[in-house]
Amino acid sequence: MTLSDSPARLADALALGRLDAHAQAALRARGDVSALDLTDAAILRARHFDPVLGALSHTAFEAARQQARVLDTAGVDPATPLAGVPWLPKDSLRVPGMPTRGGSRSRSSTLATADEASPFVRRFEAAGLVAIGKSAMPEFGLMGSTEPLLGPVTANPWSLTHSPGGSSGGAGAALAAGIVPLAHGSDGAGSIRIPASACGVVGLKPGRGTCVPVRGRHAIEDLIVADSLMSRSVRDTAWAFAAAHPERPAPVSGPDAKRLRIGLVVDALPGLAPDPEVAAALDATARLCESLGHDVEPVAWPLPGEAVWAALYTLWSRLGADAVELAVAQGGAAFAERALEPWTRGLAHWHDTHCGVPELEQAWATVAALPAAFARFHAQYDVLLCPTLRTPPPTLGTLAPDRDFDALMPAMFEWISYTPLQNLAGTPAISLPLAHSRDGLPIGLQFAADRGHEATLLALAFELETAAPWCDRWPPVSVAATQDTR
Repeated sequence: MTLSDSPARLADALALGRLDAHAQAALRARGDVSALDLTDAAILRARHFDPVLGALSHTAFEAARQQARVLDTAGVDPATPLAGVPWLPKDSLRVPGMPTRGGSRSRSSTLATADEASPFVRRFEAAGLVAIGKSAMPEFGLMGSTEPLLGPVTANPWSLTHSPGGSSGGAGAALAAGIVPLAHGSDGAGSIRIPASACGVVGLKPGRGTCVPVRGRHAIEDLIVADSLMSRSVRDTAWAFAAAHPERPAPVSGPDAKRLRIGLVVDALPGLAPDPEVAAALDATARLCESLGHDVEPVAWPLPGEAVWAALYTLWSRLGADAVELAVAQGGAAFAERALEPWTRGLAHWHDTHCGVPELEQAWATVAALPAAFARFHAQYDVLLCPTLRTPPPTLGTLAPDRDFDALMPAMFEWISYTPLQNLAGTPAISLPLAHSRDGLPIGLQFAADRGHEATLLALAFELETAAPWCDRWPPVSVAATQDTR
């Protein structure tokens, strides 16, 4: 296959898109394709699918080709096994030569410089991943669906009328369709796991302190936000976690012989029941784990849900208030009113109305108590199993940022009510694409562990991927469902 020596045929690009990052890299290592071949194929897939999906907020095709040519000149280096594989950083990352708009009309299109790249970006640049552009996200990552007024509105490849989730929704849609095998996600209240569940891909939220710095210092984000690369395979996710870890451990490479004690939680916080189809998927997953020899036992959440819920509302709305204050400082009150979305401004108003010093103190006290509460829980149970989301993906518009705020706020937080707890606690969690609804929409199941136990989750994920494989399940808008019409 020599995609770079002649016009790339869509059929060849689609065939490459069905491979995960490791399989694509193996082709390059054998000399079957070049880094430029892989890059050209990803660009062709992006041009084919993105007009329908809106997964990319920015394209950098020529820069990607130039990087691939440099890699091909240098040759294959065993120290960088995935070099030449295409990926998508999220619009919140400062990537040299690309704008960093964070899904917001308040940000300029100024291109980031090399000096502005974070250690996280430099890690994957050094690994030889080739960024073909940036993935779409909601404004500042504050919404669980990717429908920014800046655009693009991102559609779910499983159903174009449904949401891909957020805030890493562009990443989830691009992976599900097969545009790229790796895409960055950042997770402040579920923003990796939500689109992983909605799009049927693998999404690991690492625990606190297990990733090199990604962004500037921030009192809230430093505690609750975690970053990793999403993918379609556990081995790709495991490699990405190890690549971004401060100590660069060897990637987890397969299942563990140890049988786990798994605590099963059905209802979300605070006491919200899951959709019947989600409940059925949870039950089936529990039975699958039992069939593999794991001990599964129904349990309650390890702490009062009301306090966690209140802390989430306080801290999340504070992020909206921060965004408004920054926009006002940037261009004045009129600029903030014009440039920021109603959802962001609504969060700021809600914070100003409902959150004073006592609420902030209580929120921080709750966050401070969570690690010990989870340490006690995980002394009895290795893993906590629950749904990733309360329902299958909602239709586009349900979580649009210009919907009435009083209706939007409960709709958003109730849908994502299983995921924020691990952000507040700083513990790792992974969403795996183990089920589908009757309508064919993905349903993710979430596994969480104690601090420092990402390897436990990845080993279990390898086992479940073998027992209930998802690699051949593709959405209607994807590399597996599109034919070459040339």
